Amino acid sequence: MDAIFNAIQISAKRIKKAIDVKDIGYSQQENSSGETQLELDIQCDMIIEEELSKIDSVHTVSSEEKEHAVKLHEDGKYFISYDPLDGSSLVDVNLSVGSIFGIYKGDFGSQNLVAACYVVYGPRVEMVFAHNKVKLYLLQAGDFEFVKEIRLGEKGKLMAPGGTQQNWEKYHKAMIDGFFAEGYRLRYSGGMVPDLHQILLKGGGLFSYPATSDKPEGKLRRLFEVFPFAFVYEKAGGEAIDGKQRVLDLGHANLHDTSPCFFGSHYEVQRVKEVYSNNA
Repeated sequence: MDAIFNAIQISAKRIKKAIDVKDIGYSQQENSSGETQLELDIQCDMIIEEELSKIDSVHTVSSEEKEHAVKLHEDGKYFISYDPLDGSSLVDVNLSVGSIFGIYKGDFGSQNLVAACYVVYGPRVEMVFAHNKVKLYLLQAGDFEFVKEIRLGEKGKLMAPGGTQQNWEKYHKAMIDGFFAEGYRLRYSGGMVPDLHQILLKGGGLFSYPATSDKPEGKLRRLFEVFPFAFVYEKAGGEAIDGKQRVLDLGHANLHDTSPCFFGSHYEVQRVKEVYSNNA
């Protein structure tokens, strides 16, 4: 695990340099979702695969930017899924973006997830690594330095509601409006990593990306985004559900399966469960 953690750190440093200097124009390629890729997406994908390929314990990697998984070492035991640059379309307006990693043992699947990590590239570069505990690291003078362990409170103050509102179910909109009526503050950048990071470091709240009329299976990908963040939030004392059940109890049929998702502290997630169970 230490070798993988080190490889992620090296990847993050290289990606930070790429963000600072790389032309972020569009390429002629499409990713697994049929979206035209940014040149920066492609470069970040290559960086991570290159660094993980040096680790003998890594059997297979899968990227949100590739249709199929790539086998690296036959005798490896870890399977790593990653989103090389989540929110990359925000780079040209200088908002924070991030990388997400799910570390699975034996094969991909929520039941095999043993660690998760994400990196935030913003005014500062920060990394959160979840294994037995959730730990925050800060990039300083070329190295990631441990800052603190992270724990969520029972109740938060922030709301990060994803998805186009006109495509929300009425009960979902009523629930979000209810939180705002309680005094919750809107904190939504359009980037999953910085929004979930803010809720985590501020002690609680709710990030939601529900099923919508245009995306009834949700938008965010289970292996690359949903499962890793669910692991982080649970290890930090929070919860992650799809509206009704625990995210990490979900399976997957394909690498790029998606799911509705809600991440937060206990108070907010309990409210989601109540609302969604009453509108089944």
